[in-house]
Amino acid sequence: MRATLQVGAALTVALMAGCGAERPPVPVAARVPWVRVERCLLTIPDPRAGAAARAELVRDIGRYLARQPGRIVYAARDRITGITLGHGEHQHDMITASGVKVDILTALLLRRARLGEDERDLASRMIRESDNSAADALWWRVGAGEGMSGFYRKVGLSETTPGPSRYWGGTTTSPADRLRLLKVLIGGDKGLGADRDLVLGLMGDVVRDQAWGVSAAARRGDRVALKNGWTPRPFIHNTWAVTSYGRIVGPGRDLLLSVQTDQQPGEGSGIQAIEGLARMIGTRLDSLSPVRIRPCAAEPTA
Repeated sequence: MRATLQVGAALTVALMAGCGAERPPVPVAARVPWVRVERCLLTIPDPRAGAAARAELVRDIGRYLARQPGRIVYAARDRITGITLGHGEHQHDMITASGVKVDILTALLLRRARLGEDERDLASRMIRESDNSAADALWWRVGAGEGMSGFYRKVGLSETTPGPSRYWGGTTTSPADRLRLLKVLIGGDKGLGADRDLVLGLMGDVVRDQAWGVSAAARRGDRVALKNGWTPRPFIHNTWAVTSYGRIVGPGRDLLLSVQTDQQPGEGSGIQAIEGLARMIGTRLDSLSPVRIRPCAAEPTA
């Protein structure tokens, strides 16, 4: 009986196969594409850490300045973060020397809709090469001391006084006013014409041996526009006045910086003091606006 049943089952299977019955499907592993899920992170300002970093930097700058000869005053402002630093920034009896050449060109631009070809050549030599003859020529075209006084009133440089007669290099100013002048050039306000970009462009293309100074605050890849000044002062104990101011722009940074010195034992001493201070500020500026990174809160589920 059992043998009969087994034979019957075998015949049934054979008949089904012969009639083309479908076989059950065989499972196949599916290849699902890999998807990267970005982690959600929040960037949160850390004012407490920023205040501590600022206090430490101000303390270190104070110690640095105390070790330098002569007088050193400065002002710094980052236009992106709003951070400001300064010491003696309103000291307005600091000699500008060739630093005033930017003032002369800016004053000329307020008098002209556009500069003539000869004036553009004079402007280029005056800013890029710090050519004194070019400065002499343009000083008289802007009305010398009287014309410059009017210019300073118009643009709000209340801490700047033009040099007497033909002595444009005797103009006195403050670090705060140097930053105000840069803001006028950047903003293009106070009635500046179409040639206003010329000034910052020339400041960004000074000859190599005059690119020292506040450029020491720049990181690799930052763009720098500056003007320096230096002059012996034989009647002030045979010392020197050395100045540097400008704009440093790069990722996350738009720094305006002015450093002015006098009563320096030599030009080199003034340059070294300026660059040491600029380097401290440029290296540690980012630490004054620190942030904390934390994951986003989990989204609510239904």
